[in-house]
Order: sequence, then C-alpha cells, then structure tokens
Amino acid sequence: GDGNRVTIGSNTNIGDCAVVHIAKIQGDFVTNIGNDVSIGPNTIVHAATLGDAVVVGAGSQILDGAVVGSNVFVEAGSIVTPGTKIPDGEVWSGSPAKFLRKVTKEDIEYIQSHSAQMSSLALLHAGECEKDYKQLAKDEEEYEDKEHRADDYWQPTDEDPTDIQGQGAPGRIFNTTLSEAEEGLKK
Repeated sequence: GDGNRVTIGSNTNIGDCAVVHIAKIQGDFVTNIGNDVSIGPNTIVHAATLGDAVVVGAGSQILDGAVVGSNVFVEAGSIVTPGTKIPDGEVWSGSPAKFLRKVTKEDIEYIQSHSAQMSSLALLHAGECEKDYKQLAKDEEEYEDKEHRADDYWQPTDEDPTDIQGQGAPGRIFNTTLSEAEEGLKK
C-alpha cells in the first residue's frame, strides 16, 4: 500500500484491472486478503478484510472497513458498503449487497477447484514468461510443424532404430560433412 499495509494470502488470484487499496484518510484501514481467494476483473477491494476461500465476482466493490468471512461468494456487480460484516458461508448480492443464501457443498467445491486451477494457470504463465526469444521461436516452429504434419507421417520426436549415425531424418545427413566417421555416432 501507499500509506498502510496490503496482505495477500497464498493461492489467491486477482483479475485484470482490479484495484486493491488501503484507506488512510477516512479511517486507518489495512487490506487483508486470505488464502484461496479469487477476485474478479474490474473489482475494487478498498481497505477491507477478506477471509479464506472467498470468490468476489467481476465488477464488485468491497469498501472501507468491510469484513468478509471465509467460504463466501460476493456475486458480480455487488457493492459491499463500508463497515459491512459478512459471516462465514454466505452468498451476498446486489447494490448495496445483501444476504442471498447460505453456500452449498457445490459452492465450496467450486471455490476450492477454482483457486487450484488459477494457481496452476499462474505457474504455467510464469514458465512461459521466463522463456527467451530462442525458446519462443523453437516453440512456435514446433507448433507450426505439428499443425501441418499428418499423424501418419514421420514425426520429429520419433526415435529411428535405423539411424545409426545420429543424423536424424533421411536427407539431412547429406547436408552435413563428417570429418571423422565416429563423429556422428550416438553416445
């Protein structure tokens, strides 16, 4: 934060264009976000506390001093007004947000699976982001090759038991000069 503390738990994901902020002028509120929380895109979490396993729908606002319990759904477009306390295990909706119903077993399973899926996606994304240009070019070439090569045609990843010299596909060995006969042998 720029005047107070923002704490975000593990396996928590925050959607595109979301704003997570603190309050310093209208009270001294920190922002605490628990574990396994999914915050939708275009959401505002302003100086509020979110428990564990919470889903905040797209475009919602959780405002100053609000406390959201664990295993809670705040539906898309809802506005949780300042100072609101949402107990564990409830679904809230509307503007201003009001109690809609208790969460179901299916709701809790969804919260858990969504958090795990988003964590896996984040790891995949991080792996892709750390690739250099050469690796990206190689990946693109392999993708294009796979898209245009028939399944019953020779595949570049197939091991060829007749390829004694380790030179790869027939035709390619003729473009390579071997200075010593053993140079092309597999190790």
